[in-house]
Amino acid sequence: MVRLTKIYTKTGDKGVTRLGDMSEAAKHDPRVEAYGAVDEANAAIGLARAALGDDHELAEPLKRIQNELFDVGADLCVPDRGEQLEWEPLRASDAQVERLESEIDRLNARLEPLDSFILPGGSEAAARLHLARTVCRRAERRVTALAEAGEPVSGAVIRYLNRLADLLFVMARIANEDGRADVKWVPGESR
Repeated sequence: MVRLTKIYTKTGDKGVTRLGDMSEAAKHDPRVEAYGAVDEANAAIGLARAALGDDHELAEPLKRIQNELFDVGADLCVPDRGEQLEWEPLRASDAQVERLESEIDRLNARLEPLDSFILPGGSEAAARLHLARTVCRRAERRVTALAEAGEPVSGAVIRYLNRLADLLFVMARIANEDGRADVKWVPGESR
């Protein structure tokens, strides 16, 4: 269990932070950027949850996802460099990815197929879910860039973020009256 008794440590005052394995990294290190973007996605989801209200059918799945995003962040902040650690680091799992896929399939089954791209909007909750989706895609880009640079990154983390962005898109449509209030893109409308 995590216990935070002091909020500021002053270690970041010189532009460095500690990863979960206690190694130092610059605040702008690509790994810190990656889990920072995951944290931003989590905050954006929190705004969407607040706009939906506690009684909405999406509130509990979004709360679970927010917890899982902490798992993803924990995975990213303790790079698996093949070294023996004194504890078992928390890792994202394929079961979490599969749960997202099931959620996508379940929710998408009740939506009419799209005949156009849709604009981020409609209801406030849908707009916030679209914002969360785009922040999630940024996190995915940061994580895949980290992996491409040769840094250890769990494949489950990449898959999780990819599926999560898809799920947030479907959830935005659900928040728009099951797609009936989606705002469709009209190509070249203002030319």
